[in-house]
Amino acid sequence: MLIKNQIKNKGAIGISAIIGIIVVILIIVGVMLMSSYNKLVTLNTQVDTQWSQVETQYQRRFDLIPNLVESAKAVMTQEQEVFTAIAEARTRYAGATTPDAKAAAAGELEQGLGRLLAIVENYPQLRSSETVQTLMAQLEGTENRISVERGRYNTSVQDYNLAVRRFPGSLMAGLFGFDARTPFAADQGAESAPKVQF
Repeated sequence: MLIKNQIKNKGAIGISAIIGIIVVILIIVGVMLMSSYNKLVTLNTQVDTQWSQVETQYQRRFDLIPNLVESAKAVMTQEQEVFTAIAEARTRYAGATTPDAKAAAAGELEQGLGRLLAIVENYPQLRSSETVQTLMAQLEGTENRISVERGRYNTSVQDYNLAVRRFPGSLMAGLFGFDARTPFAADQGAESAPKVQF
């Protein structure tokens, strides 16, 4: 009887040990799968966040550049009009044959010089070249920012795609519908830099 009880106890202990091992294995697998799922969610969110940074730089480009171009255009047009008026008045004065024509040309020249003096008083240095240089610096800076954000986006996509394709991430990606993301590739359309036209 005692031997039967000992065998029965050993059998119960063996079954309990097997159940315990199975429970531990299930807990470990569950933790691994949960960790893998959380990693996929994190990386997917990072890709979305990085893409929003790219779009922010696109928006900055489209908000900033047209305004800078218009500002440069306005300054250049104003200066160009004054210099053109002065040059035309000088030409007319040189070609004038009568005193009235010479007086009229001289008056136009004086008017042009008066406008030029007004510009110089308002802007001690003529601003055209400075404005264009500012525009070019802003263009370069904007394109550099976009390039940096595109690079960061592609790095995020690469990290995410690796997690989706590697095991056990591939298992979780298949179960929860995490598809591979497409890295940025330059093409025609909204990603193209706006043309600068004066």
